[in-house]
Amino acid sequence: MAVHLQFLGAARNVTGSRHLLAIDGRKVLVDCGLYQERDFRSRNWETFPVEPKDIDTVLLTHAHLDHCGFLPRLVREGFRGRILCTPPTHEIAKIMLLDSARIQEEDAHFKKKRHKRERRKGRHPEVALYNKRDVQRTFSLFESVKYGEPMVIGGSATTTFYDAGHILGSAMIKVRFSSQRKSHTIIFSGDVGRWKKPILKDPTLLDQADYVMVESTYGDTFHEDSSGIKMRLCEVINSTVERGGNVVIPSFAVERTQELLYYLSALLREDRVPHLMTFVDSPMAIRVTEVFQRNQDCFDEEMLSLVRSGRLPFYFSTLRLTRSSAESKAINHIRASCIIIAGSGMCTGGRIKHHLISNISRPESTILFVGYQAHDTLGREILEGKKAVRIHGQTYPVKANVVQLSGFSAHADQDELLRWLSGFRSPPREVFIVHGEGKVPNLFAKVVEKEYGWKTTVPEYLTRIALSTDA
Repeated sequence: MAVHLQFLGAARNVTGSRHLLAIDGRKVLVDCGLYQERDFRSRNWETFPVEPKDIDTVLLTHAHLDHCGFLPRLVREGFRGRILCTPPTHEIAKIMLLDSARIQEEDAHFKKKRHKRERRKGRHPEVALYNKRDVQRTFSLFESVKYGEPMVIGGSATTTFYDAGHILGSAMIKVRFSSQRKSHTIIFSGDVGRWKKPILKDPTLLDQADYVMVESTYGDTFHEDSSGIKMRLCEVINSTVERGGNVVIPSFAVERTQELLYYLSALLREDRVPHLMTFVDSPMAIRVTEVFQRNQDCFDEEMLSLVRSGRLPFYFSTLRLTRSSAESKAINHIRASCIIIAGSGMCTGGRIKHHLISNISRPESTILFVGYQAHDTLGREILEGKKAVRIHGQTYPVKANVVQLSGFSAHADQDELLRWLSGFRSPPREVFIVHGEGKVPNLFAKVVEKEYGWKTTVPEYLTRIALSTDA
């Protein structure tokens, strides 16, 4: 039996998750994400390394765009197989992909006009990578899979999804297949979540695998204790209000926005912050919050206890959900201090750019980052202290207070990744380290080798590795 694993994305970088598993000619793609770092976005436009029509199944770990955002393009180029994921991922991916298509169409139109005015051409084509029609065609290929229930994906191969504790519906994926009367297992970690975080259950520990693919986004980092998040958030809000500014929070629509609302709701109940107008300026985040309400079986016991007591952590009296662009524009005319939560989380598009334009040069305002900022994104430039940044073709000096709260991260840090790996009772044959930038994957590989003595590999982009099926 010939089994190969090829790394089509998230290999020595963070985004563009795409891993191709070939079992006796049957092709299974684990994740199908967009590249979001500027240095790698051109890969979104390149010919896909494998003929899309030859891919039988896509297994989706979760609904972040760097894991699912390339699906409509794959469909446009000929993919007609199944897309398997959990029910919440199914719901959220539909929201994310429609929003992605809208933003890409709007951005393409805006860039075409701007480049014509500036008499230049951009690095990428001035058209959308895909449109809403491509997204609608993708929807018909989705099939929902419940946690813990094996599903046949062809021949002797089955797949089982387990709760990854990263975002609502996120999964680590097991693929099992047989060769010479022996069973073989490969585990794809997806994005591993964190322990003792609010709202969701802890990540699942798995105990056996021949091969393991594990993310390393924060493989060199130790997050601050999440118990301190509420205190630091309180300090940021109060100090910004004292200066007379706004708290502007670039936030991912899935998980991060809901977690922010959870903590803000608690601070307001305890009267530790002023009862400011708080805007969730993201139609997508609003719809995702509604998905959370419909999938309470994914909540941890603490969250369920709040729901049973009648307290709704995602809603409070000063919260305003802005759906229309007119409502969004009106926010920047408000004189009093307010909290603005808007997408995208890495400032790569969406409404957050307009709020940055209105606040980034105001010393009294705070730009509060609560999520990972990939290399070569606008968010990363601001976070790393650039004196001026380019937004919608104009340059703005950065004078606002810039703060990062790393405790919000939904990604496991080094200790938590090792905790997840500790679940395996016997050494895997090989551990592949993915989803990390710069020196991080190599550093984490050395940590795993030192801690467990396991063989590790940090694959390059397009590396193709034969997996042994010997007894």
